[in-house]
Amino acid sequence: MPAARESLLDAAYTALTERPWTAVRMVEVAAAAGVSRQTLYNEFGSKEGLARALVRRETDHYLAGVARALSRGAPAAGARGDAAAPIVAAAAWTVRTARANPLVRAALTGCWGDRLPPAPTGPAGPAPAGAPRPGVPAQRAAPPGEGPLPGPAELVGRFCDQAVAALRPDWPEEELPALGTACETAARLTLSWVLAPPAPGAAPVPGRVPPQRSRREPDTEAVSRLVRSAFARMTAGTQSADRS
Repeated sequence: MPAARESLLDAAYTALTERPWTAVRMVEVAAAAGVSRQTLYNEFGSKEGLARALVRRETDHYLAGVARALSRGAPAAGARGDAAAPIVAAAAWTVRTARANPLVRAALTGCWGDRLPPAPTGPAGPAPAGAPRPGVPAQRAAPPGEGPLPGPAELVGRFCDQAVAALRPDWPEEELPALGTACETAARLTLSWVLAPPAPGAAPVPGRVPPQRSRREPDTEAVSRLVRSAFARMTAGTQSADRS
């Protein structure tokens, strides 16, 4: 029942705007979604299953937004136009989404706060160094039959793959390695901005999910300039050769 599933995930997200995940009760999520608690358990199996589905939905929405941003910024067919525009648009979307949605930020950075669901493990999940961080819930592996949730490496890789796919039709075949390197650099610059942004005017509560998604953060202009400059430097030879 897709409608019930989406309603339950919406209710879980809303609950997370109000209290830490450890204080979110399944019966309250079910009531907010207008279904029975049994329906909730039938759909997700457990609170852990609900958390995993919520994180997966938010990261899927993030990646879909990357694809939309790349598509909107792509030049018209047959013309290179502003080669950096798709990457700049995807970078701005990433920063805005990470600012507005700590679940996406945690997946991108591997930094899971104690207000959030337990951090995933597995090949695509964050790999903690040393002892577990205080306050972070115990990490759990993916249940049988379900792949691991995407972590920083996979999300950066998919950002790069989508960027190369969006730009590749208007790039000479011999210059595709340079394009791939430029896209990866742009993705990593964007991720570094998400990890350590400039001091904001008003710091949000760590791990707190805002009830409304941010429309635009002021620092997206700065990261856009940074990504555009880096992309232009790394593809300058290619663009010069293309014009000659």
